Amino acid sequence: MRNGSVQHRPFFKILVANRGEIALRVMRSARQLGLSVVAVYSDADRDALHVRQADQAVRIGEALPAQSYLNIPAIIAAARVSGADAVHPGYGFLAENEEFAQACKDAGLVFIGPSPQAIAAMGNKAGAKEIMKKAGVPIVPGYQGADQGDEAMLAEAKKTGFPVMIKAVAGGGGRGMRLVTSAACFADALRSARSEAEAAFGDPTVIIERAIRNPRHIEIQVFGDSHGNAIHLGERDCSVQRRHQKLIEEAPSPAVTPELRARMGEVAVAAVKALRYEGAGTLEFLLDERGEFYFMEMNTRLQVEHPVTEAITGLDLVELQLRVARGEQLTVKQQDVKFAGHAIEVRLCSEDAAQDFMPQSGRMARWQVPDGIRVEHALQSGSEIPPFYDSMIAKVISHGATREEARGRLIVGLEQLTALGVTTNQAFLMSCLRHPGFTRGEATTAFIGTHREELLAPRADAAFDTALAGLLLYVTNPRAPSWRSGRSLSATFPLPAKIEIAGHVLELDVTRERDGSYTVATGGRQDKFEIEQLDPDTIRFRHDGVMDSAKFLRDGDRLYLQHRGIPLAVTDLTLAAPKAAASNGGDGKVRAAMNGRVVAVLVKPGDRVTAGQPVMTLEAMKMEHVHKAGIDGVVSAIDVAEGEQVTTGRIVAEIGV
Repeated sequence: MRNGSVQHRPFFKILVANRGEIALRVMRSARQLGLSVVAVYSDADRDALHVRQADQAVRIGEALPAQSYLNIPAIIAAARVSGADAVHPGYGFLAENEEFAQACKDAGLVFIGPSPQAIAAMGNKAGAKEIMKKAGVPIVPGYQGADQGDEAMLAEAKKTGFPVMIKAVAGGGGRGMRLVTSAACFADALRSARSEAEAAFGDPTVIIERAIRNPRHIEIQVFGDSHGNAIHLGERDCSVQRRHQKLIEEAPSPAVTPELRARMGEVAVAAVKALRYEGAGTLEFLLDERGEFYFMEMNTRLQVEHPVTEAITGLDLVELQLRVARGEQLTVKQQDVKFAGHAIEVRLCSEDAAQDFMPQSGRMARWQVPDGIRVEHALQSGSEIPPFYDSMIAKVISHGATREEARGRLIVGLEQLTALGVTTNQAFLMSCLRHPGFTRGEATTAFIGTHREELLAPRADAAFDTALAGLLLYVTNPRAPSWRSGRSLSATFPLPAKIEIAGHVLELDVTRERDGSYTVATGGRQDKFEIEQLDPDTIRFRHDGVMDSAKFLRDGDRLYLQHRGIPLAVTDLTLAAPKAAASNGGDGKVRAAMNGRVVAVLVKPGDRVTAGQPVMTLEAMKMEHVHKAGIDGVVSAIDVAEGEQVTTGRIVAEIGV
C-alpha cells in the first residue's frame, strides 16, 4: 500500500517520538549510521536519560500522554524547530497511528515505518481480520461490525459463544482487552475495555473474539521494502503473560517445528507482499494444542521483544528499519536468514506481583545492571519512575547455544541486577524462569493464571531473609547503641523490636556477641552472622560457614534489601505508632492503591454499597484498577473528580455505616 514510484529518501537527523529505553535503543542504531538524534519529552521526563543523551531535546507538553507523547501537532512542531527530517515512533503511543504517519508525510518528514494506508489497514483489528480472511489466513471467530451498541455487542457475544475476548480495535499491549466468561459480566467488562481503549489510543471501538483456551501466543517477525521484497525472521513465543501483556518472550518457540515455522512464515510473507508493506511488522497468531494457528492482529511497528530475534539472527532490526525508510532494498534475502541458538527476554516492570501486579511509581534509588548480558533500559540511580506511562522499565535478554543455556544465563543476570527503591517483578520473573513448566517449554497463555500460587509462594529461605533484614536494620541504624558484649536491640528500643516484611509484622531481637558476631532471634529461630565487611550499599557476611553478600539501601526506617536477586522492602516499626485499622478500608475510607488518575466514579453520595462493591476506577501506567468498598454502608462523600490525578493513600471515597 504505497503510492508512486520507488524513491531514495535521504535523511540526516531523526526525531524519536517516544521515551525511555526504546528511545535510547533507536538512538544507538541511528548514530551507528551517522545520524543525529532528537528527543522529545513531557514535563515528567524533563530529567530523563533519553533526554540527556540526545543531541537535542524538545519539550512537547505536560505529563499525561494525551498532552505530550500523543500530541501530534506538538511532535511535528518539535521536528520542525529541531531541524529533524525523519521521525521514528518507537512502539506504543503513536507508533501505529495512521494520522501521525500522514502528518509526518504532510510535513515533509520521513516516517520510519509503513505507509499511513498500511497502518490503517492493519492497525485496526477488525479491518485486519477481514483482509486476512479474504487472503485465506485462518482467523478467530467473532464480531468486528460497526454497530457498537451495548445490546448489539452482547447479542454478538452470545452468538460467538462465551468465553469471549473483548479487544480494542486500535489497541495493543493488552490495553482495552477483557476476558468475559458469561453474559452477566459482559456489560461491566465492555465499559472498562472501552474506557481503557479511549484513554490509551483515543478510540473506544472494540471487537469480540471467541476465547481460545490455553493457546500459545506465536508471532512472526516480517520486513518489507519499497521494492516489493519481503522476508520473515522466524517466530517468537510470547505466551507468558499477565493482564494480557507479555512478560517473557523467546525465540525460537519450543512448540514450533521447522515445518510449522515455514508454513507460518509463508503466510506472513504473503500478507506483507499483498499489502505492499514497508518496514518492520509482526503478525500475531494463537497456536492451539492441535498445532492449528489463527491470525489475531498485525503490529505495524517494531516490537518490544525484537531483541530476541536480533540475538538469534545477528541482525539489527532498527538499522533495517532505517535503511528501508531511506528507500534501500533489503540486503537480506529469505535464504540468507539463519537462526543460531536460543534467546529469552524478560520485561522488568515496576509493579507488585503479589498485589495483582499493581503498578508502582517513585524513585529508583539504586540501579545497577550486570555485565555480560543485554539490558535495555533508560535508568540510573535516582531516576524517577512516573505513574503516567507503561510499567515496563527495562528488558533483560540472554542468548545461548541452547534454550537451557539461555535460561540459566538469564536467571544469573536477574540475580545480579540491582533495583532498589521501587517494587519490581524481578523475583516473580525468576520464579517463572525456574518453574518446571517453563523449564520444559510447556508454557501457554494460561501459565501465570494456572501456576500463580506457586509462582508467588514465599521462598524456602524466607526466614533467613527476615533474619538478614533484622541484622541490617540494626547495624545501619544511627540510633543503635554502641557495642557492648551481649547488648541487644531491646536495650534501647521497646521490647520486642518489630519489622514489617512482605506484608507481615514480625518481632525479633538482635544481640552482638562477645566474639563480634550477631545473633538474630525471631519466631523461635536463631541465626548467627559474622560480618566480614559493611559498606554503604553492600554487606559481606558468614552464615552457617558460608560467605555471602547482599545489596541494600537504608532510607530512614525503610530498608531495601536484595539477596541472590530477590528484592525485599522492610520497615522498622519498633518506634512507629500503631497502624490505624484503615489501610484495607475497614474504617470506611477508600484509599488510592497507587499514584494514578481517576477515570470512573461508580457511585455517588447517598448510595448504599456492600463490602467488595466497586466504587471507583483509577488508571495507572496505562492499566485500569478497580477500587472497592471495604465495608457495608452508605457513601457519605466522594473526595475526587473524574480526571483528577491522585497519590498513593489519598482518600478517594468515604463510606459510613
